[in-house]
Amino acid sequence: MSTFRHPVGPEPTPVYWRRRLVVLLGLIAVVVVALLLVGQLGAGGDERAASSPSDEPAASEPAADATEEEPAADSSAPPVDGAACDPAAVRVEALTDTNAYAAGQLPQLSFRITNTSGDACTFNLGSTQQSFVVTSGEEPYWASADCLTDPVDAAVLLEPNVAQTSTPIPWDRTRSSSDTCDTERTPVPAGGATYNLTVTVGTAEPSTTSFLLN
Repeated sequence: MSTFRHPVGPEPTPVYWRRRLVVLLGLIAVVVVALLLVGQLGAGGDERAASSPSDEPAASEPAADATEEEPAADSSAPPVDGAACDPAAVRVEALTDTNAYAAGQLPQLSFRITNTSGDACTFNLGSTQQSFVVTSGEEPYWASADCLTDPVDAAVLLEPNVAQTSTPIPWDRTRSSSDTCDTERTPVPAGGATYNLTVTVGTAEPSTTSFLLN
């Protein structure tokens, strides 16, 4: 006779059946719990698979820095440095403070310079570029270069058609040479003699004016 269908023991048969029923229910509960755990693990794996980096959209690469365009230079702006004047457009005028000088009166020599072009430009007006020469007929009497010391360059902005006048320099009415800079020089003839002042500035066209010495 099967002991499973007919339990053997001191207890009544219903007691053994109840015990077996409890054990069976316990086994069923264990199986159910195990199945639930397996299901949760599977769901978690699916979620991890869904969030895998290989499935995520690739991060967009940063855009290359755009090169900023520099504003174009204003071609209408007047030049300040480096735009040299065309010597052909520079007018030089030799000047004296009067046309005739009394005895003992010293002529004041200067020049006026004008940029005749339509644009501002720079021109070297330094003493390295200036030349004052006094002659009478074909004979030279005095030159500013004979005793010039410490010559300098001086780039000056010349506005269109705006005349600029140099600082006058006095002529002592003597004959000059490079050998007489530190000695007493010989006075030039006067008494109504005519003299010519020629001024040169750089490579611009020279200018000449006349005056009388009494």
